Amino acid sequence: MENNRPAVLITGANGFVGRHLTPALEGNGWTVRRAMRTPATKFNDFQIETVGRATDWRAALTDAEAVIHLAARVHRPNEEHAADLYSDVNIEGTLHLARCAAKAGVRNFVFVSTILVNGRSSDGRSPFSERDMPTPRGIYGQSKAAAEAGLAEIAQSGDMRITVIRPPLIYGAGARGNFDLLTRAVMSGIPLPFSLIRNRRAFLAVQNLNSFILHRLVRCDSKFDIFLLADDEQVSTPEFIRRLAKAAGTKSRLFPIPISLLGPVLKASGRPEIRESIIGSLELDVSKAASTGWRPQVTLDEGLRLASAARDS
Repeated sequence: MENNRPAVLITGANGFVGRHLTPALEGNGWTVRRAMRTPATKFNDFQIETVGRATDWRAALTDAEAVIHLAARVHRPNEEHAADLYSDVNIEGTLHLARCAAKAGVRNFVFVSTILVNGRSSDGRSPFSERDMPTPRGIYGQSKAAAEAGLAEIAQSGDMRITVIRPPLIYGAGARGNFDLLTRAVMSGIPLPFSLIRNRRAFLAVQNLNSFILHRLVRCDSKFDIFLLADDEQVSTPEFIRRLAKAAGTKSRLFPIPISLLGPVLKASGRPEIRESIIGSLELDVSKAASTGWRPQVTLDEGLRLASAARDS
């Protein structure tokens, strides 16, 4: 406790999700300690140069009630050979932090994983759920799956409660990666050949991720739980682009190319995940999260409007 407010440590606090999560936590009565690679700028900041198997977390964890672990080595093209890089941060670094947190008496540990632990595409099957056997895709997904397995073992040997969240694409103001690329394409008026795609994909507004994390910090009564999380609506790629364009106050410029031609073109990019993320379906069964009493804070349209408004300001 600090100033009669419970303390929570956020790793990766200066990343996209962390920048949104910090004020949400502070507005709900938490004292936030930010662990970042950059030099400390506030009293509760902790400079952590790397998340690894030997990181010293003692000062950051003293009297902390919760930890939210966002920091990770994210997927980068052409790094499939660099298994050690992902193992050191995403597996060993995560498990070392969890062990240190348990030793320090931390009550709740939230780990933001990835839906890639389930797979890249739900084509030809029912929506992904927490009941599925993990079939992680790519070195990033495999490292997150291994971290989850290690956290499950840690949870069984102590009193700390661990929540794992597997999100799909998280969007919002300041998001990078595919959402940023898509937003730039829509805003620039680039014609996109996706109007014939008939898939269904899950997306997650950063506000909804934050609200679920807050929900778990006060309503976690199990030692270890995994949750798939998404907005209420799961829509096709062209529908998401239309909604994004509307939120940005512009028009989508979609045109038709047969999937039989579009697929090979995307596959030729050298990144198979590009084809799957545009053409393939990624449907999630989020009934488990709903069964806890949580509901998304914003709709898909509201989340896109918030992202667009922040971009324009």
